[in-house]
Amino acid sequence: MAGFWKKCAGAALAATVSVSMAGAQTAPITLSVDLTDAPRKILHAIEVMPVTAGPMTVVYPKWIPGEHGPTGPIENMAGFFITANGQPVKWERDKIDMFAYHLTIPQGVTQLEMKIDFLASSALSGFSAGGSTSENLALLSWNTLLVYPADTDASQVMFTPSVKLPSGWNLGTALDKDGGSGQTSTFKTVSLEQLIDSPVIAGRYFREIPLAPEISPKHYLDMAADGPEQLNLSKEHIADFDKLVRETGALYKSRHYGSYHFLVTLSDEVAHFGLEHHQSSDDRVMATTFTDDREFVLAGLLLPHEFTHSWNGKYRRPAGLATSNYQKPMEGDLLWVYEGLTEYLGDVLAARCGIWTPDQYKQRLSTIAAEYDNRPGRTWRDIQDTATAAQILYAAGGGWDNWRLSVDYYDEGELVWLDVDTTIRKMTNGKKTIDDFVAKFHGLGGDTGPKVVPYTFDDVVAGLNSVVANDWAAFLRSRLDSNSYHAPLGGLENGGYKLTYTDKPNSWSALEDQQSESFDFWYSIGLHANKAGNISDVLKGGVADKGDIGPGMKIVAVNGRAYTPDVLKAAIHDAKDSGPSVELIVLNTGYYKVVKLDYHEGERYPMLERVSSVPDRLDDILKPAAK
Repeated sequence: MAGFWKKCAGAALAATVSVSMAGAQTAPITLSVDLTDAPRKILHAIEVMPVTAGPMTVVYPKWIPGEHGPTGPIENMAGFFITANGQPVKWERDKIDMFAYHLTIPQGVTQLEMKIDFLASSALSGFSAGGSTSENLALLSWNTLLVYPADTDASQVMFTPSVKLPSGWNLGTALDKDGGSGQTSTFKTVSLEQLIDSPVIAGRYFREIPLAPEISPKHYLDMAADGPEQLNLSKEHIADFDKLVRETGALYKSRHYGSYHFLVTLSDEVAHFGLEHHQSSDDRVMATTFTDDREFVLAGLLLPHEFTHSWNGKYRRPAGLATSNYQKPMEGDLLWVYEGLTEYLGDVLAARCGIWTPDQYKQRLSTIAAEYDNRPGRTWRDIQDTATAAQILYAAGGGWDNWRLSVDYYDEGELVWLDVDTTIRKMTNGKKTIDDFVAKFHGLGGDTGPKVVPYTFDDVVAGLNSVVANDWAAFLRSRLDSNSYHAPLGGLENGGYKLTYTDKPNSWSALEDQQSESFDFWYSIGLHANKAGNISDVLKGGVADKGDIGPGMKIVAVNGRAYTPDVLKAAIHDAKDSGPSVELIVLNTGYYKVVKLDYHEGERYPMLERVSSVPDRLDDILKPAAK
């Protein structure tokens, strides 16, 4: 998931702002955020904006970088008061654009004071990276607590921010401190885009660990947790993150930041996801992720993925996402590069740095390949459309997801880029790889400060051709625009493996089932069900679908016995070959019915099988590259 950087702004710059301001910005806007009420799930801010007399429009950020949609959480903005010289200034919301506020600046007024509150009460729901808080920690996304002049360039509007913390708390951020006292920290003046691209993590239980200290620029693991014991990650895990920093240097041959901070929230009281930034990442995981080896493995992609976005997504960015401010709509048609390539490289880095073993990587890859090889929605919606329609698909979920599809450009995009990598290796007899493309494309210009270098589809094709000549445009389009039922699995085949199925789940699938408390009958009778028998999804065209079973129903009994996952597994096993049909009693909105499933192929779980006649390119891909 995924700042807009046109240039590195290290000091306040005089800049032209909105025509509605009737003048130029003569001083930075100051933004003072108070987190002392964060445990009560309300954040406060005072914003002081230089102005001149006349009509003016200010706007609340709408299109949030990395969220790929108009997700600015304006519904949780509250207490918006504007005063000038101690007198209230009336604002009026635009009748069409809910994120715009119109006002008139009285004669003689040179600055406005604005008070804004943000309600963090919905932090556990939805994807938006708005404020998340608990009794002992808080996440601050600056876009939730500010407005800025309409029709301005975010790289030219300057802010001087500060944060006040509850007593005893500490913070981590990519912003540079510039003073402060007590629990208040003031930061150096930055552009609006750098401010919004630099979230703050804060907490009572906080720890910062320098990573790979011999590398410059510096890297830090900043953690805030619900309790002190959750910060005690092992030396081995710290070493994995050290290696991650080193492996990115070997892969990208460049760094485009002054320093980098992994901002990790370890809590069961906040939403769990990651959001990339240029000089940091906002990584929100379960409380015991760094102290439970099982959870550490399952969350292993998160930090490598979001870190990779510093190069792929923040520095090199699709032209349609490189907008000049947060009100301009974004175009997501190249998200299969932005997210799909990041998914691929992030997984590879997780294996190269040791977070995953090569076997764990391959087991996970088998589950991805199988899932996207059984997505019937591909027959009407291609992967390109999932990227183009990203802004309406992030909220998609629930039953029949395999028929509607959602943000498939992540994992199916990974399959496409694995195909690219193994094709390069095959065409050059192993002399060139996708690493060569990445070093040129994302390392363009060598080491730089944070900035954006936009690209188009043609630029991607040209970059691939600079590594090895091929009709890459046709190669990519044939996969992106395909309505074949089956996923593009050429990368597996060229990598020396094929997707097959066995009657035992691999260890990765077992870990996922334990975490989600869901059980995978997808490749046998075509449904997902939890311990209680609640069916979360049904495979369109699969056995359960043909038996008139749908999402939201509940399995009550299997062959006359009360349902448990093991009872259903045994029934599927016993029905193999010429065994009896699987008979279910299902409950749907208060009504029961008996369903007979004519299925006799036994349990089926994905796995990768080595093809000895093809070089083991996949194993070569996973070898560490850093010295």
